[in-house]
Amino acid sequence: MLMNDFRNYRAPADLLKNRVILITGAGQGIGRVAALAYAAHGATVILHGRRVEKLESVYDEIEKNGGVQPAIFPLDLEKAGDKDFESIAQAIKLQLGRLDGILHNAALMFGLTPLENQTLEQWLALLRVNLIAPFALTRACLPLLKASPDASVIMTSETHGHAPAAYWGGFAVAKAGLEVLVKIQAQEWEMLPNLRVNVAIPGPVHTPQRARTHPGEIKHALPRPEDLMPGYLYLMGPDSKAVSGETVFCQENRYN
Repeated sequence: MLMNDFRNYRAPADLLKNRVILITGAGQGIGRVAALAYAAHGATVILHGRRVEKLESVYDEIEKNGGVQPAIFPLDLEKAGDKDFESIAQAIKLQLGRLDGILHNAALMFGLTPLENQTLEQWLALLRVNLIAPFALTRACLPLLKASPDASVIMTSETHGHAPAAYWGGFAVAKAGLEVLVKIQAQEWEMLPNLRVNVAIPGPVHTPQRARTHPGEIKHALPRPEDLMPGYLYLMGPDSKAVSGETVFCQENRYN
């Protein structure tokens, strides 16, 4: 499949059968919808987030839809360290025995402000959640990913990380770092054909984060997270096995 065709990708019902996939930020927005979509295509999903009640809601919805029983691993990425990420990896190994993919979707943003109004503490938090945590969690889970016959890692960036603009500050810088991280990681995995890593840029989507950054926008005119799932299924499933180190735009309208 050509990369510009993935938006029309039709995933077979058993695309992710017998696979275990970890999704960060699974309690709402794109993470929640991706968890439901992956589960609907046969995956055992691991739901990560900060708020257990949101994860439990997604858990219940997956079971109601007839999906494989998911797992819940709550963790505050802003406060997490190496031991926390290693604990998640060990728990996955003990409870599920394997890991075939990670969708890094969790994000932190404080709002649009000039750089002169952004604090050191805010930048540290933005870097920890949006850039450092995806790196550290992937590293902690790497032994499990290497053991998988076909493992995919997706980093979720943001339009202004690729095309920087005023007022996006530390959030855009952190998201831009994901593209560099993915290029480096993909090159280091070149001799490991069972591993791949890519960046997904959703574009303007009707999500809670978008509502914070564009409060006056007409929401019903925006695509919904469900509209992006062909791309997210393609990147996580075996049909994208030859794709690694790429920045993938989930919509043709990239820069709004």
